[in-house]
Amino acid sequence: MSRYVSIWFPHLRTDWHALREPHLHQLPFVLRSLQHNRMVVSACNAMAQASGILVGMPLADARAIVTNLQVKDDADDLPIKLLTRLATWCIRFSPTVAVDLPNGLLIDVTGCTHLWGGEEKYVFNLMHKLRQRGYTLHAAMADTIGHAWGLARHGGGIVPAGKHLDHLLHLPPAALRLDPETNIQLHKLGLQCIGQIFHIPRTSLRKRFGTEILLRLDQALGHVIESLTPVIVPEPYQHRLPCLEPVKTPTAIAIALQQLLEELCLRLQKESKGLRTCTFSAHRIDGKVEQLKIGTHQATHHVSHLFKLCEPKLTTIDPAWGIDLFILEATGVEACSPQQEVIWDAQQHHAALAELIDRLTNKAGDVIHRYEPAQHHWPERSIAQTKSLHTQTTLWPAAHLRPVQLLAAPDRIEVTAPIPDYPPMLFRYKGQLHHIVKADGPERIEQEWWITPGLHRDYYRVEDENGKRYWLFRLGHYQEKTAQWFLHGFFA
Repeated sequence: MSRYVSIWFPHLRTDWHALREPHLHQLPFVLRSLQHNRMVVSACNAMAQASGILVGMPLADARAIVTNLQVKDDADDLPIKLLTRLATWCIRFSPTVAVDLPNGLLIDVTGCTHLWGGEEKYVFNLMHKLRQRGYTLHAAMADTIGHAWGLARHGGGIVPAGKHLDHLLHLPPAALRLDPETNIQLHKLGLQCIGQIFHIPRTSLRKRFGTEILLRLDQALGHVIESLTPVIVPEPYQHRLPCLEPVKTPTAIAIALQQLLEELCLRLQKESKGLRTCTFSAHRIDGKVEQLKIGTHQATHHVSHLFKLCEPKLTTIDPAWGIDLFILEATGVEACSPQQEVIWDAQQHHAALAELIDRLTNKAGDVIHRYEPAQHHWPERSIAQTKSLHTQTTLWPAAHLRPVQLLAAPDRIEVTAPIPDYPPMLFRYKGQLHHIVKADGPERIEQEWWITPGLHRDYYRVEDENGKRYWLFRLGHYQEKTAQWFLHGFFA
């Protein structure tokens, strides 16, 4: 059964201003905004509200009620910014936290409360930590989003699982998230609780109030399923480790990483999958998040190998005043077939090579590269860089010899060559003259006209007097005195 928590901040914007100017806590304080060419109260703190000031009241009337009223300009985008920041902070309590404009949050706490010792302790800790941050709030937990929303704004508390109907019927109609006009009509008709609406025929409700009231009622009862849009969509492979007390030591951080890696790798192993990229996040009590990221060259669920990749980067995590939540997310996952450890020794060496590359890459950076053949005739396009050890889909061509080292761009050279289609007799490269003693060719490679138009190339494999071999080509057909020659690669 699903469980949801709704959090309501009745003075969200004024609380935020008071956090930056503490003296406002002791004074009646409102925010103003321009509506229909007049200044009105857009938000007020508890003292101003207790003095009779209401949201939507003209600012002149509010000042007439309270002579020492403190006024500041409001910002339209302030609620979404504040709620997004608070929702991101609340991820330590659940991976699914959504913004509920204009002044609330919705949290899917299904399967989370046992980590705090039960639902009561869960809600208490959540409210306590948010109040420590300086916000006034009310919270409620129920089986449906609609019920939790209404309860948070009309009493608060925790409704036991499966008992939401009895509690919901005693709430006022405003707890159904109806528009203000509908609430006024219901009040005029003397309908003081949802139970009275519940027993009215649905056809009569639809004719009098439209379909919205039926939808809201069904949502609160759980007959229509609602979904949340979290501020951060959790990865499919995510494991969390909340801390009862904030941790600060490197040893505790390493233990948390080890435990999360064991849980994640066990799950991946059961599903015949392996990790390619992952992110380890440490959520500090001051709201900041410290992260480290690693990647592998083949899918793996080897715990000790992954821990060794992360270990050198653990020193970059600054715990500050303490960390109260660790999250490990596998952001890249691939299929990983089980290896026959005894029969296929080659697979063991292959895995060991991949782990060695991972360690070197994570220590020294992206310094190791692997290439695979690409389906192109043109030499510059015939290879492609890859990070995987298993992505090769095309075999290296064996019909023609190719140099071990291919230049990214051919270098222009000076050549002395006899009649057409004969290899050159000598060439000058970077100021050094090379006399050719052996040669083979030509091999004509046509330009891939569907990609780039241009002339063909006639390639020659040549060897100079020192035994060094080169890959040369002439661009286009032979033209005396104007032929262009290039060096494109070196053979071993």
